[in-house]
Amino acid sequence: MLTFDYLRAESHEDALAKIQAEEARFLGGGTNLVDLMRETIEAPRTLVDVTGLSTSIEETVDGGVLIGAAAKNTAVAESRLIRERYPILARAILAGASAQIRNMATVGGNLLQRTRCYYFYDNEAARCNKRVPGAGCDAVHGFNRIHAILGSSDACVATHPSDMCVALAALDALVHVEGGEGRRVVPLTRFHTLPGASPQIETVLKPGELITALELPATSANLGGTYRKVRDRASYAFALVSVAATLAVDGGTVTGARLALGGVAHKPWRAEKAEGLLVGRPAIADTFRAAAEAELAAARPLRDNGFKVPLAIRTITAVLEELAA
Repeated sequence: MLTFDYLRAESHEDALAKIQAEEARFLGGGTNLVDLMRETIEAPRTLVDVTGLSTSIEETVDGGVLIGAAAKNTAVAESRLIRERYPILARAILAGASAQIRNMATVGGNLLQRTRCYYFYDNEAARCNKRVPGAGCDAVHGFNRIHAILGSSDACVATHPSDMCVALAALDALVHVEGGEGRRVVPLTRFHTLPGASPQIETVLKPGELITALELPATSANLGGTYRKVRDRASYAFALVSVAATLAVDGGTVTGARLALGGVAHKPWRAEKAEGLLVGRPAIADTFRAAAEAELAAARPLRDNGFKVPLAIRTITAVLEELAA
């Protein structure tokens, strides 16, 4: 049984002071961290509860929305501001986990949840570079049906599990962070990292930094869009492939597109190549399929997950057809 100290933060400043304790971790809803502690994958000596910090969902001066990092996923999905201006985000959140978990999970915690790779969770027998850097990756030659096809490395083929983050990537969301060196704002598309040779490093957060808020820019408001998740069962399952997309069409020609993929990479995957090939082209299935194929041309499927390549292409094409209609 793990023993740890529990501290409750009363403010951002208080949280940053308390996190200086030895081997301390911030605690949001605990829907991922507590599981990892039970599996002895994580063993923090101090937990700093930050659920009492900002839960607000407010309009910004320029017409965007600022969401406190302690806001529950359910509250975000049910917010009128979100449903009316950023419906793609509400749909993505509702596609994730179960109602009970969404009621507990926080926005900040969702950004930081860790992979559900089987070998990462097998602390007894499996080699995993995320758990023990340099140990090796048993998933590369193991059962890798759910693993990455884009942006992976020989050191790690795990995928990022979040639905919410895929929508945030498409919306150009910004992550507000505070730490010992002050405040900074990180684009969501740059917040998570690809594995490279150091898959244990999953975000650009520095030691002791705290996510304080998530910002949805005004430039991403009222774009409509949708989120589609392909999974093995209808609920409580992680994506094999997911697509978050918005599409603007004028006179039958694509004038703007946002496209992000989930279930295919170590981070939410912004499909920038496909976006560039869509703009200025006819809003028809052939255009959508060609853009999807170009994006997936860099895929490196493993033994068991080659099906994800055509699945991603078909899903992207179908989602864009739906939006064009």
